[in-house]
Amino acid sequence: MLNLLKSWLKNSLMAILLVTIFLGINTASWTPSSNAALPSGNAITDGKALLRYALPIDNKPVRQLQASLEDISTQLRANRRWGAVSKDLSKASRILDKPSQILASVPEERQPQAEAWLTELKSGVEKSKELTQTKDKEQMLEERAKLLNLVSLLEESMVKEYPFEVPEEYSNLPQLKGRATIAFKTNKGDLTVVVDGYSAPVTAGNFVDLVKRGFYNGLEFTRSEESYVLQTGDPAGKEQGFIDPKTGQYRAIPLEILVEGDKKPTYGITLEDAGRYLDMPVLPFSSFGALAMARPEGEVNGGSSQVFFFLFEPELTPAGRNLLDGRYSVFGYLTEGREILDILKAGDKIESATIVQGEENLIEPTAA
Repeated sequence: MLNLLKSWLKNSLMAILLVTIFLGINTASWTPSSNAALPSGNAITDGKALLRYALPIDNKPVRQLQASLEDISTQLRANRRWGAVSKDLSKASRILDKPSQILASVPEERQPQAEAWLTELKSGVEKSKELTQTKDKEQMLEERAKLLNLVSLLEESMVKEYPFEVPEEYSNLPQLKGRATIAFKTNKGDLTVVVDGYSAPVTAGNFVDLVKRGFYNGLEFTRSEESYVLQTGDPAGKEQGFIDPKTGQYRAIPLEILVEGDKKPTYGITLEDAGRYLDMPVLPFSSFGALAMARPEGEVNGGSSQVFFFLFEPELTPAGRNLLDGRYSVFGYLTEGREILDILKAGDKIESATIVQGEENLIEPTAA
């Protein structure tokens, strides 16, 4: 059946729409199909890269540095184009030769650490240049990963303040004003996820709050669709979401999507219903392990505790303009444990979920 679906999807937009109708994500039943456009261009499919690009910063040199290093893996996949890799590294080196342009966006108190990272980056780029001579692909990819981790730290140090005000109507919900790292232990292995409160503060805040409460400990994955989704968060009993012990009510989370170019997220409406068919979310469904909020059919503000991992499969759900984009709130990405996520199925269990970094960014509700 899966092979047949793949064949249809390669040749027909209608088949893509039918698959979307059949596999719609929700906590109760199916959700109507989207009229989103077909994918275009070379979409970013690495969750870590998407998180880097989602940071609310404005420094052209560091973005150029990031792009040159990101491009190395693309060139190595394309018949190992070592000449192109050398050009990427030369571009990175030229940018690092002008550190003041990068440091200009770093607050003064953080600049000594940023300077140390820049020195380390310069050394790593020179080492990588030597690797282009030996053409050791695996070692080059390892060095690239180290360099990009340093770029992540550098870019994160540029964030000076939270970029927007969350609407007052959501002050009764926890919010994440920054990022947090969550570690899952499952019966098949460990997963690590980074959730992004810069792009989805209410959705991410709700999730981190539930992790802090131990809500997901012991829960099973309740739904799995091969090459599509893995869902969890349905508590035992008749309830399909989190019941807040303070209010005795179902905690409902609004649909929350930050669009590229917007200063703050859109709430309570899909991009399709808003007439923004071609607009792209800052956090798209283009990476294996994208983490998103599930919701009931027809209730855009009805999500609660149920979440799903998107199992990106390019033939079924191509990147660039995925049919889920703008219809569900992505709020984080898998950063470690791809091989584990790939084998988890319905009936497997989350043994524990814990906050390993970023708990200080969780803001408790200020209104009942």
